[in-house]
Amino acid sequence: MTAVEFRHCPQCATALEWITQAEDGGDKQRLRCPACGFTHWNNPTPVLAAIVELDGRILLARNAAWSGRMFGLITGFMEAGESPEEGIRREIAEETSLDVTKLTLVGVHDFQRMNQLIVTYHALAQGEVRLSPELAEYKLMAPANIRCWRAGTGFALADWLRGQGLEPVFMEDVQRPANPVS
Repeated sequence: MTAVEFRHCPQCATALEWITQAEDGGDKQRLRCPACGFTHWNNPTPVLAAIVELDGRILLARNAAWSGRMFGLITGFMEAGESPEEGIRREIAEETSLDVTKLTLVGVHDFQRMNQLIVTYHALAQGEVRLSPELAEYKLMAPANIRCWRAGTGFALADWLRGQGLEPVFMEDVQRPANPVS
């Protein structure tokens, strides 16, 4: 998923320009419409993420659209009219068919590369995993065996592991053999 790049005003179709204007806190340069005054605020999009725990293990899933074998947390966007808690419960149910029995906020992390703000929860879940077509495969891992990634939800996962008394290990910190055997 990529951020939407505004080039034209959604109100009058005039090309947007970088215009400096006084705002609360001083002058700010933003994409603005010189014809009607529309401002593209470019605020971060809130994203929900879940560290799903099933029978003492953490569920990591691979998105069907991802190349390679990268696994990550269950994530998704809030729908209008739902709370973050309702949204992540819905996402977990839609993507894995699991029922959430308990939710705990892990934290809020920025993911500036995608212009997102990630709200992460630890979710105790029960049931049988049945993936939606959005996900290609999953694995269940003991928390001590998880390797974090240095972006977005990887930092949230690292924070959660620290809260469990485990020092997170990041993927690039793992020693690899010089001549791996196939």
